Amino acid sequence: MWAVLALLFALSSGALSLDKLNMCMDAKHHKIEPGPEGKLYSQCAPWRDNACCMANTTEGAHNDSSYLYNFNWEHCGPMSDQCKKHFIQDTCFYECSPHLGPWIQKADEGWRKQRILDVPLCKEDCESWWEDCKNDFTCKTNWHKGWDWSTGFNRCPKDSKCRNWTEVYPTPKSMCEQIWSNSYLYTTHIKSTGRCMQLWFTGENPNRKVAEYYIKNAQQRQTVAPTILLFLAATSFSGMMY
Repeated sequence: MWAVLALLFALSSGALSLDKLNMCMDAKHHKIEPGPEGKLYSQCAPWRDNACCMANTTEGAHNDSSYLYNFNWEHCGPMSDQCKKHFIQDTCFYECSPHLGPWIQKADEGWRKQRILDVPLCKEDCESWWEDCKNDFTCKTNWHKGWDWSTGFNRCPKDSKCRNWTEVYPTPKSMCEQIWSNSYLYTTHIKSTGRCMQLWFTGENPNRKVAEYYIKNAQQRQTVAPTILLFLAATSFSGMMY
């Protein structure tokens, strides 16, 4: 019975709340709180009304070897423009989005204290990213770790070789989920469903409603679970009486 009650307490104390709806993660370039940033650069401009990034961060996001992290996208030679635009948009999404709260987790890393995990990406965004990069090259599956940083910028490790994109990432799912250590989750949801996060959008940010959906869905599950556990606890206690 005590084990059941302990589980009940853990579920009730861990519920997602709506204060996760509009927040910035604790990371290298993020603001403490989201707010308007009227001069966001180029592809980051859609977040200007409410952003976790500042203008200089968004300008850096558009550099080939961004000063943001000294990370070189072109570690296997020049990256095509159609592929690069997705990495710029991906950086804008990561740095600027104020609606990633449901997927923010603690991170034991020197350059950030929090990260995102399993953010559900819209099918169109993931598949167009993969399609536009399929003729490019890379030497690694996971771009978060395992690089040679001896020059101050990431280089391919000695035991690796540059391969065609589709050899490293056979499917859009493999690319979206593996390239940033499961920061993203490939979904079959399309944008019109309101059940997936959009890297690309114009006008009002659609991701607020998506985050709100996942928060409320989690709250409903965590409301039902304690009710079931209370019944189990009561049944267990009643059994002990006889």
